[in-house]
Amino acid sequence: MPEAKSAENKDKPLVSIIMAARNTAPWLPDCLESICRQTYPHWELIAVNDRSTDKTKQILEEYSKRDPRIAVYDSPGKRLIPALQEGMRQAGGMLINRMDSDDKMPENKLELLVSHWLKYGRGHVIAGGTRHFVDKGKVGGGFRRYEKWLNEVARTGTHYRQIYKECVIPSHSWIIHRDDLLAAGAFDPEVYPEDYDLCFRFYAQRYSIVGIDHVLHFWRDRSDRISRTWEEYEDNRYFDLKVDYFFDLDRDPSRPLVIWGAGKNGKDLIKLIKPREQHVLWACDNPRKIGKSIYGIKMRSTGDIPKLENPQILIAVSSDNDRKEIERMLQKWNKLPVTDYWFFL
Repeated sequence: MPEAKSAENKDKPLVSIIMAARNTAPWLPDCLESICRQTYPHWELIAVNDRSTDKTKQILEEYSKRDPRIAVYDSPGKRLIPALQEGMRQAGGMLINRMDSDDKMPENKLELLVSHWLKYGRGHVIAGGTRHFVDKGKVGGGFRRYEKWLNEVARTGTHYRQIYKECVIPSHSWIIHRDDLLAAGAFDPEVYPEDYDLCFRFYAQRYSIVGIDHVLHFWRDRSDRISRTWEEYEDNRYFDLKVDYFFDLDRDPSRPLVIWGAGKNGKDLIKLIKPREQHVLWACDNPRKIGKSIYGIKMRSTGDIPKLENPQILIAVSSDNDRKEIERMLQKWNKLPVTDYWFFL
């Protein structure tokens, strides 16, 4: 792997933008133009062609001839993660950013990311917001809600507090020192969703995430994006991933564990928790379920939770109203610090 090309110029560090590209020829020129228009000029684009069958590679090579900051490589494997791994091998910048080849950058994206990173330095991830767009029609309601939530997380800097809800950093709206990224495993694990897994690895490294209240990425919503077509993204709750990291990073076995919720989310979560936890209190407020045995566990009332000594609570309910009411109840009990409960959505 190349050493950082800009290590001697720490005031104007080189940013390596790693971009995997597969069959995105219709949108690729807009993407590349948005990169070339960046107000921060010290960047290199490491574009990795992932076995495209359209004109993607041809377009990349044409732009590479126009701008020497653009380098084009072929992925040695199939699918997204091997392409990102190849991009990391070729990257020479001190700072790393990621880009998708069908999206667009605001002109000041890199300038904002770099200027904020320089204030904090190593051990910090700078992360901003995102905005979805489509060429025709309207962005789906689910993506608008996700966008609103992501931007609120960035504005409030509550990434780790909310990490078990959904992926808390858009995969393109961050910047990090290359050595910090390598220490976190970079793009090495072949785990999907790769952006969410990387967030948890930042968490495991205890990096500080500095949220900035700016839209740093324009995210294209299209019907054939991989989050809609790949099997790995079909169940977008990603409970397997979340549970693995919860037990690795946050579970204290000396304390009682509570699962709150007896709907689909609660049932699917308890099936993953049960093999790992000998004693777990499963609670809900549905009188028709309280007292019944489900999956061999007797359902308890949520009124039993305050009787426990220092519990950890995983809340798995789907309704926004339910979540708000639960938070009001927890505050009313005035017993549990905010770090003792997590929402699994």
